[in-house]
Amino acid sequence: MKRTAVRQLTTAVVAALAVTVMPSAAATDSAGPAAATASDPFYTYDGSKPLASYTPGEVLKKRTLRYHIVGLPTPVKATQLLYRTTDAQGRPSANVTTLVRSINGDGSRAVSYQSFYDSLNPEDGPSRAIAGDVSLGGLVPNAESLFLIPLLSQGYNVIIPDTEGPNADFAAGPEYGAVTLDSIRAATGSAADTGMNADTRVGLIGYSGGAIATSWAAARAPEYAPDVNKRLVGFTEGGLLVDAAHNLKYVDGSAVWSGVIPMAVIGVSRSYGIDIRKYLSSYGQQVYDKLEHGSIANAVAQYPGLTWKKMAKPEYADPNSVPEFVQAVNKINLGSAATPTVPGYIAQGDGGVFEGTFSNLPGIGTGDGITISGDVRALARQYCSTGNKLIKYQQYDLLSHLPAAAAWAPGALSWLRDRFEGRRAPSDCGRIPAGNSLEPEKPTAGS
Repeated sequence: MKRTAVRQLTTAVVAALAVTVMPSAAATDSAGPAAATASDPFYTYDGSKPLASYTPGEVLKKRTLRYHIVGLPTPVKATQLLYRTTDAQGRPSANVTTLVRSINGDGSRAVSYQSFYDSLNPEDGPSRAIAGDVSLGGLVPNAESLFLIPLLSQGYNVIIPDTEGPNADFAAGPEYGAVTLDSIRAATGSAADTGMNADTRVGLIGYSGGAIATSWAAARAPEYAPDVNKRLVGFTEGGLLVDAAHNLKYVDGSAVWSGVIPMAVIGVSRSYGIDIRKYLSSYGQQVYDKLEHGSIANAVAQYPGLTWKKMAKPEYADPNSVPEFVQAVNKINLGSAATPTVPGYIAQGDGGVFEGTFSNLPGIGTGDGITISGDVRALARQYCSTGNKLIKYQQYDLLSHLPAAAAWAPGALSWLRDRFEGRRAPSDCGRIPAGNSLEPEKPTAGS
């Protein structure tokens, strides 16, 4: 791919995002198969061998197509791989990742970009948007195509996994991490198709939901994928969900972000096989039904003032009165995960009051409207105290969740470039203010 293709992609991104009438997603592209649909067989493993007989990261299918923006094909070609990975319960699953090759043909370095598509619908994943699908939830990965431009222009290969797995297991961090790591294995194990190989160095980057995948991948890599870990140059993330139990309290009653409560409840329960509906009130079940296959676009500002208490039966007004849910929430607490062994740059907004979330809750403190600054500081300090001294932390005191992403992104790309160029990573260890306790939740007595 030439530099002219990147210029053409830039024009295509701007033009396509300005389109107000969505084109049909059913058109067939001459550079590859038809655009992805709900029945697209590419997303289903249909081989004769048991899926469990493949190793994590092993490629099951592959295809090449044009990179689409809001359903419109661009000059840029992408390779998509169906690969074997692992779900939240440790079971084998098949997932899709997308690769875009560097413009200079250099296969020595890649950036794994984790999308913040935050959805309970598999059809909202970035691979489907790239293949030409158009959906409300898929508008996020379409907009994120803007991140592709600087990465390609700097000569990186770009890996874009569907981080939530084949069932859109929203908020299931351990699964996000496995899916991301196996995506890197698949991309670098397919040299003929991707130009990358087992020596390709990789950087991790993601914001918000993408930060969940980035952080869990960095934390799980030493144990789950040591072959990938030895090639990681670092991870950078912002707007990070650390302790879901804290976040459920933080956004409880929020004017903007309270719709994340049912999304998280559905995602966590689905990921770990919990029948959460039996604990919900009739109203809670109505919300569940509306959002069971919804995206962040269906939740943000759609349920102002919503609380867990409004969703639950009276006897379950305290979420800790549901032991199986508490166990699942503790599994996705990053405070209980291992410490990454590679450098990290973590950023966090702290102006959440501007996005309709209550400020300075007892035991939780302030945040960016959806994620909690004290939790993020605590995690960064924990990394420093458990052996990783190359942690940079930045807090934007006056910025809420969305503006903080714009502030973080340029510095994140610069920080990653320095890691690839071999410069020593900066450290804020010893200067990061104290945070919250990240101790696991305990079921309430008698539950």
